[in-house]
Amino acid sequence: MFKSEIRKQALKERLSYHDDEYQKLNKMLLKRFQALDFSDITTIHIFLPIVEKKEPNTFLLIEWLAENHPQIQIIVPKADFETALMTHHEYLGINDLQKNLYNILEPQKGNIHDGEIDMVLIPLLAFDKMGYRVGFGKGFYDRFLENINAQKIGLSLSPAIDRIDDVSEHDIRLNYCITPTETIKF
Repeated sequence: MFKSEIRKQALKERLSYHDDEYQKLNKMLLKRFQALDFSDITTIHIFLPIVEKKEPNTFLLIEWLAENHPQIQIIVPKADFETALMTHHEYLGINDLQKNLYNILEPQKGNIHDGEIDMVLIPLLAFDKMGYRVGFGKGFYDRFLENINAQKIGLSLSPAIDRIDDVSEHDIRLNYCITPTETIKF
């Protein structure tokens, strides 16, 4: 199946989740995330969820990290839609966030982070059994990930699909994908 078709199908499925089911899947995803090894992690880049599109609720992960691993620095992205690039900012809490024109929460005052990043939690609409992902199609994360040496972890509320037929040389493979029922290593 091609990315454009996968996008439509995955978004339709995601939007069909009832609130109870969405909350349950997020709690299961958090449990899987908690099982990761954080012993060598000092900095994690975490996307902020577009709740209206029922993305995984990464605020649950951020809260858990703050309570259980306060030494880990949390970095969040800010998108520049003219250049299709992201800047990366220290997370100062929910009160520092504001929605942009695309309804995406972004940091307002957090300092830009240009140091090392050990782990990146990556948004996706779908992923395949080879570790490739389908996002919203702007390429923000592929451009970001091509220049860093960090664990690349996708978060998905749905299981893997068999195959994405139109993977390109610019698509960056995940190292892992966490779903509510499993953590898959690629």
